[in-house]
Amino acid sequence: MGKTLVTVVGVLCLTAGCDSLRFAPGEKQKQNAWLHNRTAVLAADAAKGEQASEKVQGLTRLSEVQSRAISSYYGLPREFPPADTAEELLSESNFELARTALRESSERPDGWQLADSAMELAIGVCALLGGVYGTRAVGFLRQAKAKSQALREIINGNELFKSQGPDYAEAFKQAHKDQSPQTRQIVTEMKG
Repeated sequence: MGKTLVTVVGVLCLTAGCDSLRFAPGEKQKQNAWLHNRTAVLAADAAKGEQASEKVQGLTRLSEVQSRAISSYYGLPREFPPADTAEELLSESNFELARTALRESSERPDGWQLADSAMELAIGVCALLGGVYGTRAVGFLRQAKAKSQALREIINGNELFKSQGPDYAEAFKQAHKDQSPQTRQIVTEMKG
């Protein structure tokens, strides 16, 4: 059972990659979503108050409803930035917040984080199941996690060595020329 779970998780990680996985929205992203809603509300009010065309009024009303959905999805922030007036919304700190939220939203977990999380989850599930097979699976998974950590340290050390000793990079590659295609593929995927 443990080997099957590790195999399934490994295949999923290698075939799907980490691009489809995202971190949960953080405080900055929640604040930005809430500010986006406030911006859309004020823009819709301004379009109506300034008697903009029906098209512009419709677009700003739609934007306001869409931003409510985004804010609801992200969740409310713990702290609400000042956003009662256009001047408050247009502050430099809100532009910086938007840039930070954009940067954070593009972050993805790396393969190592994913593998560690999957191992921890599998260990927890096997421990809950208990019994002889559960105990064996926990032992197997802990050993696999330790090997994964060792492989990570080796790859990171190799990359550090190659970057600090560019004169030795070709010799390093030559020393690893006899690696199997499977090993090369695994190392390449883990480096990426």
